[in-house]
Amino acid sequence: MPKYSVSMSNYQQRIWLIRHGETEWSRSGQHTGRTDIPLIDAGRERARAVGRSLAGKLFVLVLSSPRTRAQETCRLAGYGDAYVVDDNLQEWDYGAYEGRTSSDIQHEVPGWSIWKGLVPRGETIEQVAARADRVIDRALGAEGDVALFAHGHILRVLGARWLQTPPDTGRLLALDTGSISTLGYEHETRVIRQWNLVPQTK
Repeated sequence: MPKYSVSMSNYQQRIWLIRHGETEWSRSGQHTGRTDIPLIDAGRERARAVGRSLAGKLFVLVLSSPRTRAQETCRLAGYGDAYVVDDNLQEWDYGAYEGRTSSDIQHEVPGWSIWKGLVPRGETIEQVAARADRVIDRALGAEGDVALFAHGHILRVLGARWLQTPPDTGRLLALDTGSISTLGYEHETRVIRQWNLVPQTK
C-alpha cells in the first residue's frame, strides 16, 4: 500500500472523513453494522451543520457507505448529486454482537473490546483494515480532495491505516457522530490534519 504513486503536487491532497449523524443505536451505544437504520432528528440537524461547515467545498471524489445513515448524511450535507457508493466503507460487521452494547457483551466476555476481542460470525480487524486500505488506494488515485461519508469504526481504522500503523491504533481515535476529520501530509509524511471536529447546530 498504496498502489498509486504520489506526485509532489498530490502531497497537497486532503481526505475528509465524515461520520454519519446520530441514530437511535449510536445514541444508546449499540453496535450498528449491517442494520440499516435512519438518522434521528438530531442526526439530520448535525448533517446539515456538516454541510454548513463544508460550505460547498468541491471534491473530485465523494464516496459513501451503502448504509442509509451515511447516504442521508451525505445528501443533507449537500453532496447528494455527487456521491458514489463504495461497499468498502460499510461499518464493521459485528456478527453475533450486532445491536448489543459493549457493556452487555462484557457480561459474557469480561474485558471484551472490539479492538482486541473476537467477533463471532463477524469480521476480524484484519478484514476491516483490508477494506480501509482499498478505500485509501482509491482516494490516492484521485487528483484532488476526497470526501468519505461512513461510520465510526471503519473511519477510525482508516485513520490508523492512513498513518500506516496497526489497525487497532484506531482505538485511540475517538470519533463522534456528525464529525469532520481531515487526513493529509506534512511535507511527505502522512498526518492527521484535524480530527473529530463537530460543527455546531443552530
